[in-house]
Amino acid sequence: MQTYLLSQQFNARSLAENSTACPANATICSGTSCVLPEDNFNETLSIILSTVLTIMLALVMFSMGCNVDIKKFWGHIKRPWGIFVGFLCQFGIMPLTAFLLSLAFNVLPIQAVVVLIMGCCPGGTASNVIAYWVDGDMDLSISMTTCSTLLAMGMMPLCLFIYTKMWTDSNAIVLPYDSIGISLVALVIPVSFGIYVNHRWPSKAKVILKVGSIVGAVLIVLIAVVGGVLYKGSWIISPKLWIIGTIFPAAGYSLGFLLARIAGLSWHRCRTVSLETGMQNTQLCSTIVQLSFTHEQLELMFTFPLIYSIFQLLFALLILGGYRVYRRHRVKTKTDVEKTEEKEDSKSTSSHAKINGGFVSNETK
Repeated sequence: MQTYLLSQQFNARSLAENSTACPANATICSGTSCVLPEDNFNETLSIILSTVLTIMLALVMFSMGCNVDIKKFWGHIKRPWGIFVGFLCQFGIMPLTAFLLSLAFNVLPIQAVVVLIMGCCPGGTASNVIAYWVDGDMDLSISMTTCSTLLAMGMMPLCLFIYTKMWTDSNAIVLPYDSIGISLVALVIPVSFGIYVNHRWPSKAKVILKVGSIVGAVLIVLIAVVGGVLYKGSWIISPKLWIIGTIFPAAGYSLGFLLARIAGLSWHRCRTVSLETGMQNTQLCSTIVQLSFTHEQLELMFTFPLIYSIFQLLFALLILGGYRVYRRHRVKTKTDVEKTEEKEDSKSTSSHAKINGGFVSNETK
């Protein structure tokens, strides 16, 4: 929700009539300065779109669950090597990368903190949709998203305590455990239903999956557009944060893929880990910064989660496009090779038949 700073001085009489100088609908209040919704239109639009997006997200996650084999999913839980590699990427590589980027660009302390908050967030659900389109391991993708969201309740405070000490007191950062819990429930319940449908009615699950994957692609674009509409007046921000917002997701994708490959994971699992690493839960980051900082501080870094969201989506689409081009070229090349081999086999069989008076042995058939 786009906000603007409303500063209004109240006289003694009005202060006596009201227990607070800020209106009841103020989202952030500090003395007589409040952050309020810009207008009723944006507030109404935000509520409507949030409801629609929540329903769409539940449907998308339900359809993604329809591509999960319960035996393979349980196999990842029992032998969690892929999940462990993803855990190292999510809560090892990303916070460390955020810390190093903040130091390298020498940003303000409050800006460094928001970059670190982004780095400590769990993976976002959009990664599951992109993982499907790049032929990733959906069982691993779902299990990684679920586990990272669950582990975030303990790992986020730990990572923030370790990395933010030089800039601020980690106790000043408010972690919305209720939002993390809601994200977990919103992920687990629809996915569980999807897994059940895939187990019980595989043919119907395939149809649901195709529809859901298209809806998921639309949802990702819609979220980006909605963010641009609701926050259209909040894009004045330090150029350093724009640069970090560009580099950070690209580094997450690259380092996640590299670590997964070093760990010996297969190519499709490397793609999955890469996407799960680079795509963060930006909505959770926005919630944390709004709960933790004053309006003056928000002016310095409030838009960073949106910048990261845009570039993580842009790079994900580039990865998707690159993979699709590679796949089409590889399939085409493979088909040409198979046709050449068939022609050579046919010629060999024909010449062999002529030499042996038309007799063709069973070995050459």
